[in-house]
Amino acid sequence: MNGIITDIQKFSLTDGAGIRTTVFLKGCNMRCRWCHNPETLRVEPQTALYPDKCIHCGHCDRCPTGARVTLGREVSAQAVLAELAADLPYYRASGGGVTLSGGEPLMQPAFCVQLLRLCREAGIRAEMETNLSLPFERLVPLLGLLDKVYFDIKLMDDARHRELTGVSNAVVLDNARALAQTGTPAGVRTPLIPGLTATAENIAAIAAFAGSLGNVHGYELLNYNPLGEPKYTALGMAYPLYGLARLTRAQLEALAAVAGGHGVPISYR
Repeated sequence: MNGIITDIQKFSLTDGAGIRTTVFLKGCNMRCRWCHNPETLRVEPQTALYPDKCIHCGHCDRCPTGARVTLGREVSAQAVLAELAADLPYYRASGGGVTLSGGEPLMQPAFCVQLLRLCREAGIRAEMETNLSLPFERLVPLLGLLDKVYFDIKLMDDARHRELTGVSNAVVLDNARALAQTGTPAGVRTPLIPGLTATAENIAAIAAFAGSLGNVHGYELLNYNPLGEPKYTALGMAYPLYGLARLTRAQLEALAAVAGGHGVPISYR
């Protein structure tokens, strides 16, 4: 079975332990207003247009300047493994491995299982980033193949979660409890969006919930990332948070302080 991915990013140092390779899968069931990877929302490949790079050469089907780019490609699990295996010495030396990300990896669960089985056979440790909002049954076949699961809790208030992501957070919280019962090591993350998720009340509530689970080894606060803005233009999509500024270091430290005291180590970036 093949999968649809947008990128295989090597030497990543922020998507888990050690030196990692991050595989970005296409497709996501959420529509977060702040998403910085809009090219991963739809499962099928898309064409992005960057007019400022166009030299009007007429070779649009094989654009030499990057003005027309296809985002997303079909790959086999074996082909992905071949790229991952090339860096096996780095993984072993650093305690790293592969991280499945997206988009939402659980939109392509069968492909994930196939790839993770190959990784396990090759001795490559694996972790996954997920919004944890799809049926838990999709995650179950992966658990024995994953060393850690990172999941987002964006908002504790269900009405606001529905408004800002398009889905309820009830499944997220239920799945988090179910994951805790399996004993799978986990990490919780919250994207800090000024005026939306980055409030003391929200962060304190998430930290308290994370601390109650028992399997969460860390709570990470992720500063707002505006780097996705040009992608929206290239894809012909409107970006609702255009011009929004990142939090200052002082604001990050203040929210980290609010998150402390719940039995879970806090970090931010």
